[in-house]
Amino acid sequence: MRPPTIRDVAERAGVSKSLVSLVLRGSDQVRPEKRQAVLAAVEELGYRPNAAARSLSERRTRTVGVLLNDMRNPWFVELLDGLNSRLHDAGLRMLMADVRLGRRLGEDLPRTFTDLGVDGLIAVGTETLRTAAARIPTVVAGAREPELPAVDIVAGDDEHGARLATEHLVGLGHRRIAHIAGQGVVGELRRRGFETVMREHGLADTAVVERGDLTEEGGYRAAVRVLAARERPTAVFAFNDMACVGALSAAEQLGLRVPRDLSVVGYDNTYVSRLRHLWLTTVDNGSHDVGRRAAQCLLDRLAEPARPAELVLTTPSLEIRGTTAAPHRAVRP
Repeated sequence: MRPPTIRDVAERAGVSKSLVSLVLRGSDQVRPEKRQAVLAAVEELGYRPNAAARSLSERRTRTVGVLLNDMRNPWFVELLDGLNSRLHDAGLRMLMADVRLGRRLGEDLPRTFTDLGVDGLIAVGTETLRTAAARIPTVVAGAREPELPAVDIVAGDDEHGARLATEHLVGLGHRRIAHIAGQGVVGELRRRGFETVMREHGLADTAVVERGDLTEEGGYRAAVRVLAARERPTAVFAFNDMACVGALSAAEQLGLRVPRDLSVVGYDNTYVSRLRHLWLTTVDNGSHDVGRRAAQCLLDRLAEPARPAELVLTTPSLEIRGTTAAPHRAVRP
């Protein structure tokens, strides 16, 4: 049997095809009794609108391209959940792509999305969107760059979050603290928050900064370097949770017990930090909220493309768990 058409729905409801179209688009220009008749016919016939035909008639695809810097990063999970929930409420669907993989394959993913005719673009932790942003509404989520005309940025307040982590460690009594730093503007902001707190407490001379990256392996290598120093730190604040897990591995390899011999703090409050055998103290940067706000910014820009670019910052909080404690003082016999 052929699938039911909009004509079948119109005949069953006793109305015109144009009125059925109005009901399906959610128009408020239809009398309640007519709307009910159309919806009843849709249900009885099992009618499903043709997405391709609707896209042609509306000149939009009701899809949003989402560019992720690296799908392996667990921080994206809750952000995507918040993003998708708001877009779904607005009748939009996500098409996702991994920039890291695309780069390896030589693909221009922003151009691919624009060629597919997506209604808008959300870039999560990636900078490769300058050309696409000039063609379609674009929002940057979870990062602070690039800054482009008419491109909104939604992120956590990274400098404040780093201050929370560092103040926590100083408040516990730690004086020699190392920071495994990240890259880009976000990395610089978190480093600045760390160094500012250390300086305010007169601890600038004992602050250690070691360059890392977003990965567990990068955190491990950076932690090995700082913990092998003659005057090793008693605490490590890592750029993100994955780097923090790497620092835990380095501490175990060097025979250091956490938090007795070494306190560690991560960033992002990912599901990894909540695993019971890790139970990381970490900064929660409200990734779900970042996702929802980024989606709302895109919806606002779709409605008003020419409005000025906006910077939206969410307020982070500290989640204190099992990897931080006061520095251990050896008891002399």
